[in-house]
Amino acid sequence: MPKLTKIVAGALIVLALLLGIFAVTLSRKPTTAPATSVAQASFPVVVATRLLPAGQPITADGLRVQSLPIDPNGAFADPAQLVGRIPNADIGAQAPVLEAQLSSGIAERIAPGERAIAVRVDESNAVGNRLRPGNFVDVFFTLKRDGNMGGNVEIDRSQARLLISKLRVLAFGNATAGNDNSGDPNGMVHTAVLAVPVADVDRLTLAETSGRLVFALRNPNDTEIVDASAFAALPAVLKTSAQTGAEPIKDSTRAAAGISLDALSGTAGNTVGRTLAAPRIAAPMTRVAGNTSGAIEVIRGGRAEMVAR
Repeated sequence: MPKLTKIVAGALIVLALLLGIFAVTLSRKPTTAPATSVAQASFPVVVATRLLPAGQPITADGLRVQSLPIDPNGAFADPAQLVGRIPNADIGAQAPVLEAQLSSGIAERIAPGERAIAVRVDESNAVGNRLRPGNFVDVFFTLKRDGNMGGNVEIDRSQARLLISKLRVLAFGNATAGNDNSGDPNGMVHTAVLAVPVADVDRLTLAETSGRLVFALRNPNDTEIVDASAFAALPAVLKTSAQTGAEPIKDSTRAAAGISLDALSGTAGNTVGRTLAAPRIAAPMTRVAGNTSGAIEVIRGGRAEMVAR
């Protein structure tokens, strides 16, 4: 019996040594991540496949979708949203394309051949300040003959006419498309931004500075516009060179040629009331220094002058 006790005690001692060695081995083994760890998140982001130069429209072959561990603010997931957009600065290859890097605002809503023009407005000429971005308006203008200007009068009579049909309102006061802010806190609006064909910019700016504009709100489904072919071409300030068989003059060239107020008012070539009228012989003047002489009465812009003949 004592012999058996010794054998069991020895076995227990050996087992205790083995357990101690195993514990030391486990304590020295590097810790490994659990097999059940969560996979790292990724986001589809549109990046540039090459340098995208500033000022040039982005093409589809310059974009691709790449999975990134972060989702940058202003990033895009669909390349179709970027085709045709214009970078404000160069975008390097493999860099995410962000909204802040792209041209935006009113410039993006101007069609080719149009220009954004700001004009002065008030409640009386802007449909009671009820215009909103996206509306269409007809622009009328008035020119008033001022007899007090003497020989500087450029029009022979006051007039009101339709100037340009169906112009799109890009902004009204502080309100722009996508930002329906009615304007200044006190409700006063001072400017409207219109999308104007470049060939009509001269007429609009001259009509605003020389007369008064009135905006008539119209239904966007109304397609009627002024038939320009029904009127003779207005003479330009600068003459363009005539080229046989050449293409029609571009709108930008017509705008550079300019327009004068007498042409805009329709009095170009009409001398009545704006240039020297036909002279007429006045009654003989009283004798001066022993000589009798007649005089010519000359009318300039509504003011008569006696000129010795």
